[in-house]
Amino acid sequence: MKRRTLVSSTIALAGAAALALAASMPATAATPSAATPDTSGVYTVHPIVEKAKLSVAALTPAFTPADCLAQTGGAVACQTPQSIRAAYDIPSTINGAPAGTGQTIVIVDAFGSPTVASDLATFSQSFGLPAPHLTVYYPGGKPTWNGRGTQTGWAEETSLDVQWAHAVAPGANIALVVAANDHGASLDNAVKYAVDNHLGNVLSMSYGEADNLIASPNANNGQTTQAQKAFAKGAAQNMSLFASSGDAGSDNGAGYANFGFPASDANVTAVGGTNLWAGSGLAQPHDTVWGDYANCPLTCAFGVIGETGGAPSQFLPKGGSDVAYNASVYTGVLTYLGFLGGADNGFYYFGGTSAGSPQWAALTADVIQAVGHPVGNVSGYASGWASKGLLFDVTQGSNTTPTFGGGYSAAAGWDRPTGWGTPDVAGIIAALK
Repeated sequence: MKRRTLVSSTIALAGAAALALAASMPATAATPSAATPDTSGVYTVHPIVEKAKLSVAALTPAFTPADCLAQTGGAVACQTPQSIRAAYDIPSTINGAPAGTGQTIVIVDAFGSPTVASDLATFSQSFGLPAPHLTVYYPGGKPTWNGRGTQTGWAEETSLDVQWAHAVAPGANIALVVAANDHGASLDNAVKYAVDNHLGNVLSMSYGEADNLIASPNANNGQTTQAQKAFAKGAAQNMSLFASSGDAGSDNGAGYANFGFPASDANVTAVGGTNLWAGSGLAQPHDTVWGDYANCPLTCAFGVIGETGGAPSQFLPKGGSDVAYNASVYTGVLTYLGFLGGADNGFYYFGGTSAGSPQWAALTADVIQAVGHPVGNVSGYASGWASKGLLFDVTQGSNTTPTFGGGYSAAAGWDRPTGWGTPDVAGIIAALK
């Protein structure tokens, strides 16, 4: 659920155009009942990416966020698999085997990427990870790649999802289920295929649609009903389902509190976004709410990029994020893209809550490996884990936007932007054993 635009000839960075448009909207927008109907039924991703201007030779397992800060003039504290594992206490091995061994992480995306396997191999080799095990499924037929329209954004999303699932659970198999297009029915059928065939115990969806579009009385809500049936069946199989909370703050540009689907479904764990400071050498809390409009981090060199979703749903009972994870592009994860061509190929900083969804799925695969059984809907555990100190409580920042000054702030305990907090994975494993 991410945005992308070009702000210069050398930087691909998300959010500037979208936020400029949002800022021009009236402070008081139309009510939900008057929202533009969603008749197309299309899920969206718009990855937040910027080309990493780093020495390629420096990108080794020893590379740190502090090194990234030094090379970018204090602009970006980028993350590697090693720094993310250190920040969230994620073991690299479990019972002597690579973390995630014996598990399969299911990732659902549209269109896929023509270089997904080779890019994953490059990423894995660069950071000293075990060789990946990737299987690609095309339940609706293999789409034809032309690199036009929304395909590039989905290919970027696919790269992010696959590489960072592997980073967090390097021993796991990855089942990439590719929908033939980004229409809701196609992606919902891909989820249904994964659930019907129980491809794995964990499943990630890094896409969505603003609730106000779905909640409109004129909208075609058949795809929502279709998706919810698959989610309910997955939950009945004790699968752990994850989705990103969105990158357009508390209102998705609507001017009133507005969440997104499928994160708003009760059978899906919604992953909100943070700025991650651990390991960067900065005098900051461990995580703060990713909300650039309210508190743009570091030098804010690229301007306001986005804010985590998290708000009451327009049509479902859920009130916001369940858990959280690093999402700011200023603390973005390094991801390799090899399909852009020539000098455009290389490592990019990626941000957005869709970075957190596959990583939560992957760390849950680690947990399942360690405890020896599926754990089901993680949102049902979150409050208990938080009470035991197994989730880091995020207490600073907000997801206020230019179009909705109300927004929501972090607070002790649960809050809408970051739910119950970010994970201490080794602690969760110890508590469940």
